[in-house]
Amino acid sequence: MPRLPLLVTMLGLTLSGAEPAAEPFQKVGIVGLDTSHVVAFTQTLNRGPKVAADAPKFAGFRVVAAFPQGSRDIAASVARVPEYTAKLRALGVEIVPSIEVLCAQVDFVLLESNDGRVHLEQLKPILRARKPVFVDKPIAGSLGDVLRMQALARDAGVPLFCSSSLRFGAGTVAVHGGSLGVVREATTFSPVHLEPTHPDLYWYGVHGCESLYTVMGTGCRSVRRGLTEDGKVEVVGDWGDGRKGVFQEENGKTRKGYGGRAFGPKGEAVVGRYDGYDPLLAEVITFFRTGRAPVSAEETLELYTFMSAADESKRQGGAEVRLADVLAKARAEVAGK
Repeated sequence: MPRLPLLVTMLGLTLSGAEPAAEPFQKVGIVGLDTSHVVAFTQTLNRGPKVAADAPKFAGFRVVAAFPQGSRDIAASVARVPEYTAKLRALGVEIVPSIEVLCAQVDFVLLESNDGRVHLEQLKPILRARKPVFVDKPIAGSLGDVLRMQALARDAGVPLFCSSSLRFGAGTVAVHGGSLGVVREATTFSPVHLEPTHPDLYWYGVHGCESLYTVMGTGCRSVRRGLTEDGKVEVVGDWGDGRKGVFQEENGKTRKGYGGRAFGPKGEAVVGRYDGYDPLLAEVITFFRTGRAPVSAEETLELYTFMSAADESKRQGGAEVRLADVLAKARAEVAGK
């Protein structure tokens, strides 16, 4: 009889109420509270997904701590911090004073600062703590910083990946998986809200560019940037062998919001639609579980090179710009510093 309390404890029960012990969970921390993504992700992990059947995708993970500082000088981002801080507190998240303190309390990190320019410095203590990290878009504020961040993660041996939620829309994923065969041509579109501190497409056009790369894959050789017939941004990429990928700015009419079409030997399909944040978060959780990124560093680097080359084409009045030249210039700049 004296051994009964020990046995009950080992079974995860209490004599008073026979309640099961709390299930163990993996602890997730968030850096940067200046984007709505932090609320969406935390609600799913701490309260459950909107679709109850999706719950197993997120089981065993919970956001427990957050460091609020995101952008320091983009007014729209800075203004969001108090609101999102309060919302995360209401979801049971502890607000901590530094990234170092956060890393001491968590197993994995969501680097969510809206401003890509601060990601490099914020990443360093995360890597020192050896915490696998998802970096929300844009991964950085310059192509040079993309190279620096990837090199630091590689040298530290810490898993890292970056993606927009648009990469994991159902139609886009199907085409990526081969539903059309090898895509010969694709056009995607999304809003292009410009932020003067970032290359033009990094800030918001990255969404449509992510969709484009998901269905086209790597291998773009050159880009030309111009305007559509209705005066919106258009970037035409040459993948070689007659393969072409086009990104266009949405116009609120014939190209409203997020979307596009892809064409291959098996037909054509709608791509680029937004299916919410949970498909992306499910990929992040799988990444945390396995340590395997669903998007390679090589593809991420080429995606940001594509967008940087689009800016260079704009500076050159719409001239064709080779991605290899833009990347070589960025590598040289990084090597020189």
